[in-house]
Amino acid sequence: MTLVDTCVVVTGAGSGLGAATAKRFSQLGAKVACLDLSGDAASEIASQIDGIGYAVDVSDSAAVEAVFEKIGVEIGVPRVVVSCAGIGTASRILPRDGSLTIDSFEKTLRVNLLGTYAVMNIAARAMAAADPINTDGQRGVIINTASVAFEDGQIGQAAYSASKGGIVSMTLPAARELARFGIRVMAIAPGLFETSMSAGLPDDARSEILKAVPFPSRMGDADEYARLVQSIVENPMLNGTVIRLDAAARMPIK
Repeated sequence: MTLVDTCVVVTGAGSGLGAATAKRFSQLGAKVACLDLSGDAASEIASQIDGIGYAVDVSDSAAVEAVFEKIGVEIGVPRVVVSCAGIGTASRILPRDGSLTIDSFEKTLRVNLLGTYAVMNIAARAMAAADPINTDGQRGVIINTASVAFEDGQIGQAAYSASKGGIVSMTLPAARELARFGIRVMAIAPGLFETSMSAGLPDDARSEILKAVPFPSRMGDADEYARLVQSIVENPMLNGTVIRLDAAARMPIK
């Protein structure tokens, strides 16, 4: 896929993995739409890369649909859509105070799983209505962000792991369904990366987690995620699967 002047949409683009992805695709000549819950954060990243920032809550499907309509008018048909928007919650099923955590579970699934599905659903509709861009009949690529927690969920990550497991589970059926439209669907399951989500980790917790990272034994750099996104876009045979990006790490129980 030629990326020069191609419309690329990145959710969660205001920071972390999303910001790194937006910057990388801008460097490759793409026209980037930066979506984030924080309109200021989206606009800040967009201003750095000559993109356009949009404020949107991905858990609100009507808002997502409205933003994609704007993107179609202001930038063009999305050909690459990368979902990085999400929340990292920690809540035990049975906390010490005996409270129920159902609301927290529902919110996590609504943002991480329903939000990812809404973006994929709306993006796929736009892509399917567009002309193919090469002789293979390809119309676009959708890349969703899972987490190694889909397999290695720690204590307190039931909701987060379930939301990311859902993203993993829908990858293959989505790719199979959208294949007739020339749309590829992939997922990346990152391990521990330097993002705003991990910034609050205490030093002792960070040190303990890094003991489970064989090599390189460090936090991942957000651009390493963005480089994998680029590789997926550029390699047409990557479709319908999940790639762990984790330096061979397996997360400890807590």
